[in-house]
Amino acid sequence: MTIAVPSFNQGRYLNQALESIFQQDVPVEVFVMDAGSTDCSIEVIRQWEHRLAGWRSHSDNGQAAAINEGIACGSAPYVAWLNSDDWYLKGGLGHLCRALAAEAPDAPAAYGLALNVVERTGRRYPVWVEPFSERRLALRCIISQPATLIRRSAWEAVGGADPDLHMVMDYDLWWRLFKASGPLHFVQQDVAVNREHETTKTKTLRRQHYSEAIRTVRKHHGSVPIKWWLMQPYAVWYKALMG
Repeated sequence: MTIAVPSFNQGRYLNQALESIFQQDVPVEVFVMDAGSTDCSIEVIRQWEHRLAGWRSHSDNGQAAAINEGIACGSAPYVAWLNSDDWYLKGGLGHLCRALAAEAPDAPAAYGLALNVVERTGRRYPVWVEPFSERRLALRCIISQPATLIRRSAWEAVGGADPDLHMVMDYDLWWRLFKASGPLHFVQQDVAVNREHETTKTKTLRRQHYSEAIRTVRKHHGSVPIKWWLMQPYAVWYKALMG
């Protein structure tokens, strides 16, 4: 499978992300798309250079464009991206690969369970993941991005991630895969860990994140469930005040 790793100034996390990829029980070709980091990222990348299928480090057109670039460099039948501050659990990708090959040969993608880990406190709690349903997807993103594996044919059919989106390119992608190829397949196995830290975009750009999510729901579902409007004060203002 082809895995793109977009990164910018996250050298303190990058080693764990790459190590988790190469510990998987499936063949991988990995492309690190660094956006011109000025921290220790290049040193970390060079430590793994002998295992990487390719890497580069220069300014780019954003996370989604970098993901598309990395995946286009590969040729494997399954694709994924892992943000450099997240990591895979052992055997996680194997569960998804086997599901796409045997359990759901017509599904455009498979996704599993994931954990959130709060860096500051070490607290762990499950990401909200559910079996696929359009109605539930319209209420919230029920798919955890790092715990997802996509067929290359389905990825290419929808044109990959939307480079015009900066916060919810994954949520938008699940909708487009579903509309083009049918429901995504849920696998009840632990796959990945999402790291929560103070510099994540979802923490620092809450208003933009919520705005992009609402536009995505309206675009693909045709209407925005009232839940989005009722939850906005909590999701944006209250969480921002609470840090």
